Amino acid sequence: MMSMDPPARTRTPAARHNRGGTQKVRSQPVPGGTPEELTEYSLGALLVPTPEQPEPEDFDRFWQSTFAEFGTGAVAWRTVREGDATPTHRVTEIRFHSSADEPATAFVMVPHAASAIRRGLVVGHGYGGRTGPDVERVPADTAAIFPCAPGTHPDAPSRFPALPAEHVLAGIAHRDTYSLRFAAADVWRAATVLLDLAPHAAGALDFSGSSFGGGIGAMALPWDARFRRAALDVPSFGAHAIRLTRRCTGSGEAVRMHLRTHPEARSTLDYHDAATAARRLRMPVHVGAAVLDPAVDPRGQFAVYHALAEPRRLTVRANGHIDGPEGRLADALALQASIDFLALPDDRLQSETSTSPASPAPV
Repeated sequence: MMSMDPPARTRTPAARHNRGGTQKVRSQPVPGGTPEELTEYSLGALLVPTPEQPEPEDFDRFWQSTFAEFGTGAVAWRTVREGDATPTHRVTEIRFHSSADEPATAFVMVPHAASAIRRGLVVGHGYGGRTGPDVERVPADTAAIFPCAPGTHPDAPSRFPALPAEHVLAGIAHRDTYSLRFAAADVWRAATVLLDLAPHAAGALDFSGSSFGGGIGAMALPWDARFRRAALDVPSFGAHAIRLTRRCTGSGEAVRMHLRTHPEARSTLDYHDAATAARRLRMPVHVGAAVLDPAVDPRGQFAVYHALAEPRRLTVRANGHIDGPEGRLADALALQASIDFLALPDDRLQSETSTSPASPAPV
């Protein structure tokens, strides 16, 4: 594991923001009085790539076979209800057949005029789940689908539990039964449903996801050639060998504690590492990575970025998963950076690193 510079400073937020819900931070002091999960890492250290971690020899074969099983062919779906239309889009709630062999919920936004469709967008979510679409992130020329990962929507019965600390452990005894495998597979299935509804979006299909959704996107996208670009914000599940060494307030803490009594589950995580998967991505990708994040280790977020091939873009966030004005500002800036990246013309996709106005200057 790479040695990190001493933290620049620490903060003590009152709560952790998780898209779709807010959970109180349960911080315990560590030597020196600094909660470990509130470590703010030096940007200079984070910009140095960490050594590549060992990976399973059959990593590609595992995911290729998973895609062959769940990512090809037709996907059954039905409309459940019409939502409130926007001036530019029809909004519907649907159920589609999940890779977990159960109904999955998704929210779909399709422009009123099919001739207006220029792009498609699959949007992942954080571990707070979702109860509707994020209408503000869908441009007028874009058809979008907002799938709910198996187990995360209250109206879709599932064998997977909804609580993040339980969901992230569900099926972890074996790589084929792990919850994250099915969450990634449902990204492909949601894309199939979207292209059924909006075939004009084929050829310009993008992905955007944050936290849980960012990590799941990194796992799913290398195997599906239909996707054109991706925006991954504070992506989770990157570099398990690093992220499991530090306490956090997110789902990773449940995994870290579980491994103390079930070390045999460690091998399952190696097949579900967002940084390992990101090495296989061959599309333009934007990453929003935070220097301070109590829920998702910043070192794991930056590991996802460093694993990417060119072209890639990095926006450095001042924080992630932080409640209050600072957290809301960081979220808003990151969302806009993702929207802007996905809208860029192809000839402007050169790699670059930027810091948001609320971020520290590079050191």
